[in-house]
Amino acid sequence: MDSLKDHLLIAMPSLDGSFFERTVIYVCEHDEKGAMGIVINRPIGLSVEGLLEQMGLDTDPNLTEDAQVLIGGPVLPERGFVLHSPEKAWTNSEPVSDYCTLTTSKDILTAIGTHEVPSHFKVALGYSGWSKDQLEQELVDNTWLTLKASSELVFDLDYEQLWTLATKELGFDIWQLSSQTGHC
Repeated sequence: MDSLKDHLLIAMPSLDGSFFERTVIYVCEHDEKGAMGIVINRPIGLSVEGLLEQMGLDTDPNLTEDAQVLIGGPVLPERGFVLHSPEKAWTNSEPVSDYCTLTTSKDILTAIGTHEVPSHFKVALGYSGWSKDQLEQELVDNTWLTLKASSELVFDLDYEQLWTLATKELGFDIWQLSSQTGHC
């Protein structure tokens, strides 16, 4: 299978009631060892400004606007991950695409509260991970739809509407799909 790096995983309706219900995951890494991604549409109920204040970092509400901290996934929920536009690289920055970088160091959080803030960013706690061949099996089992990501889909759409709008990019309405899957 080709790499799904820089793609979105869109949860199928059959995941209702699970951790991944109505999630959209941005895949940051996918190779023969497994995959790693960040849920980009599930706010945790804490603003980025509030997180920065809790950490004792400078905050400017004009820079963070209505940004929310996201639940990035069930793996290492105490660890922070920042998806951001690549104007600058910080410690532990890894390019994912020409419009998105993943950074796991505190220096990016320090910058978010100042005028060094990237033009686009999402802050998440935790990540979503798959071992070797696990994601491929979930795709065979019809757990996820896949879509090539774009800057607009990753950074610009409302959290609540992303799941539905990402599916419409595929040419149909998610509610047209059955929550039951089957194989012959």
